[in-house]
Amino acid sequence: MGMKAVDFSLRINPSICFTQNPPKPSSKLVRCSLSPDGAATGLAERPWKLADARLVLEDGSVWRAKSFGASGTQVGEVVFNTSLTGYQEILTDPSYAGQFVLMTNPHIGNTGVNFDDEESSQCFLAGLVIRSLSINTSNWRCAETLGDYLAERNIMGIYDVDTRAITRRLRQDGSLIGVLSTEQSKPDEELLEMSRSWDIVGIDLISGVSCKSPYEWVDKTKSEWDFNSNGRDRETYRVIAYDFGIKHNILRRLASYGCQITVVPSTWPAAETLKMKPDGVLFSNGPGDPSAVPYAVETVKEILGKVPVFGICMGHQLLGQALGGKTFKMKFGHHGGNHPVRNLRNGHVEISAQNHNYAVDPASLPEGVEVTHVNLNDRSCAGLAYPSLNIMSLQYHPEASPGPHDSDCAFREFIELMKSTKQAA
Repeated sequence: MGMKAVDFSLRINPSICFTQNPPKPSSKLVRCSLSPDGAATGLAERPWKLADARLVLEDGSVWRAKSFGASGTQVGEVVFNTSLTGYQEILTDPSYAGQFVLMTNPHIGNTGVNFDDEESSQCFLAGLVIRSLSINTSNWRCAETLGDYLAERNIMGIYDVDTRAITRRLRQDGSLIGVLSTEQSKPDEELLEMSRSWDIVGIDLISGVSCKSPYEWVDKTKSEWDFNSNGRDRETYRVIAYDFGIKHNILRRLASYGCQITVVPSTWPAAETLKMKPDGVLFSNGPGDPSAVPYAVETVKEILGKVPVFGICMGHQLLGQALGGKTFKMKFGHHGGNHPVRNLRNGHVEISAQNHNYAVDPASLPEGVEVTHVNLNDRSCAGLAYPSLNIMSLQYHPEASPGPHDSDCAFREFIELMKSTKQAA
């Protein structure tokens, strides 16, 4: 019985796709993929899905892949996330608005999705890029597959793409604008032009993720998810939380420490906040460029010195600007649950969850502002304090969803700051 030979040869330019130093952006398109249909040639029948999507980066590289979730064409900034777990929390983190999230962990989707791990009311990211999509789910809380979940929320996803090669390119050249498309009628040249004509810098992304009117946070933290509650203060503190893209677990952690929380929109006037006589104000995380939201910086300025404040991520950057400092865009940002941070006050090292593309320049801060935390990977500013104005802030996410719980003590520090201010009044 004879056998027919099958050609599995790869049509790849090795000097482009496997070099340690990818070329700088040019006007040429470089197709970094398998054969045009994404499958081996010479087979009459193919029982697997063929490549039906493309990721075109502004550097001219074209990555063929397979689609899941929604279809269409979408533009966004490509960033990589090094978290091993927690893709659902990442999908629902409003800080990813305007971005394609590339997961460096190659296997995604095996736990499906559930409705307890949502960090906001919807998905705000532009799309998801992964290496291997699990065809089976195995988790007792699973309510839906990842593909169905994304399709229902009109979020695009691609898989069977070399995420390691793309990550190396982003680390070398910095975050890149890309276009995801399942529309075969659009030529690569058109998608490349789209990627080069769009920019995330200077765009107000906060207004698109913030709530539209104030509301009280009444969701009680389930006992199985509560932790670090020993020594909790019996007194209740009233906190106003500015929603720049706030995550539910920030609110849950504050509530677990005994706070009564009112969430207000990003444009909520400072005067209205002060009329509510809060014990403290939280400036939350959020997406995009802090320099693109001067109205938020003005709000922060008007509140400083009136009540204790706590800034997280975007809130930290807005505080830095309100104090007279400057922010800058990082090469590829920090996205993941494994970033080491040193607390300069006690010398402890915390493994932290981070998600930001901008940072505060500590050299631009005025005298009296203390840098309290430093990222040990690149020595960037990871925390600030201004004791005379009752200010504290962190560049990373102490609620850590997903991520380790090393930094949860920051919520206790905010409680102590409100308590001491209240006693001194």
